[in-house]
Amino acid sequence: MDTPPPAVHVSGLRKSYGTLEVLKGVDFAVASGSIFALLGSNGAGKTTVVRILSTLLKPDAGSASVAGHDVVAEPERVRESISLTGQFAAVDQILTGRENLIMVARLRQVKNPGRVADDLLARFGLTDAGARRVATYSGGMRRRLDIAMSLIGDPKVIFLDEPTTGLDPEARIEVWKEIQALADSGTTVLLTTQYLEEAEKLADRIAILHQGVIIVSGTLADLRRLLPAAKAELVERQPTLEEIFLAVVADKEQQ
Repeated sequence: MDTPPPAVHVSGLRKSYGTLEVLKGVDFAVASGSIFALLGSNGAGKTTVVRILSTLLKPDAGSASVAGHDVVAEPERVRESISLTGQFAAVDQILTGRENLIMVARLRQVKNPGRVADDLLARFGLTDAGARRVATYSGGMRRRLDIAMSLIGDPKVIFLDEPTTGLDPEARIEVWKEIQALADSGTTVLLTTQYLEEAEKLADRIAILHQGVIIVSGTLADLRRLLPAAKAELVERQPTLEEIFLAVVADKEQQ
């Protein structure tokens, strides 16, 4: 059986802002229907990668494709295939939750916007809050509504750029459940995050972006093999993703 082409493919991606070289040749691929976590410290270039993949920014060199479409040559086809959720919920606080969903459905020319809104409110556990103004929502509720809005039009690929920034632990867990449900339904998710536990819980594959390049990439099991398991009282303990991240970054900086 032939392996389907990757939903996202990035090769030799470079981007500079003036004299600051942010991306220095980034390579990775994201399998269809999977969750791919791009990790990195502040300033590592994660958001720049997402902005290029979502056609908001043009690369200086290299290539990138999303859902089989080149981000430079076919930006409109890429936009038809994706949705982007940034670090802060892009919801209108004056409108109700249902009104936000209907507004986006109309903008995307989706049929039966009211029914689409009601279905998404039910899916994300927001039916009881649907008639309330978003200004009254908690942070977790706003983020769930934001993700629900991003699903209108059934995008093949969703980019989540730091989706749980500023949320409390309970709200983060709520959002994690929704992200996992997206992948379970066949949607491809590219997630950028600083929360290592988030990647550890959700991602099928993980890449660490450091100083403009991918320094390690693989499954969590692959990354764990980079460090020896700790032993205490004859009980073997696998290294956490946080320990792996700190070790590989430190090793790269010493080279």
